[in-house]
Amino acid sequence: MLARSRIRVSARSLHTTISRKDLVGPPDRISHIRPIIYDDAPPAPSESRHPYSLGEFTGDTREYQWKIQRQQLDTFNHEYWLDSNTRFEAGQQAVLDNLPSTASAEDREIALSQYYKQWVAQESERQHAYSDEWRKRNWANIFLGAKLKYRMLWSRLSRQEVHSQ
Repeated sequence: MLARSRIRVSARSLHTTISRKDLVGPPDRISHIRPIIYDDAPPAPSESRHPYSLGEFTGDTREYQWKIQRQQLDTFNHEYWLDSNTRFEAGQQAVLDNLPSTASAEDREIALSQYYKQWVAQESERQHAYSDEWRKRNWANIFLGAKLKYRMLWSRLSRQEVHSQ
């Protein structure tokens, strides 16, 4: 009976989930991206680059690096869609402005359909480059986050071994 309760306690102490309070904000009116407000985020730098190099700090800086990379990925995503949607809407408005005032709803649909087809072809290379870069950065963040979680688990297991002896 004692061994069974010890196993239960040990299994529970392996649980690594921390109560998180990340928030999701309302969508940006142009990019349509909903910003994430992380409860463990480092303070946002005033510049696009962080003012310090991670090499200036002693100890393991991977957790701080992961938090910075996570925010940089969010910013990269937001900026891409802000620029893309701004240009798309400006082009769409130009198409509508060039239609005669007597244009029917069908004429507007045809003009917008042609514009959209042209837009997709024109933006294809840019969209692929963005997608490739986003995937590369996202996988780097996933791998770094996994390393951190593994390190946390290993650290927790090591502490339990010391306490149980």
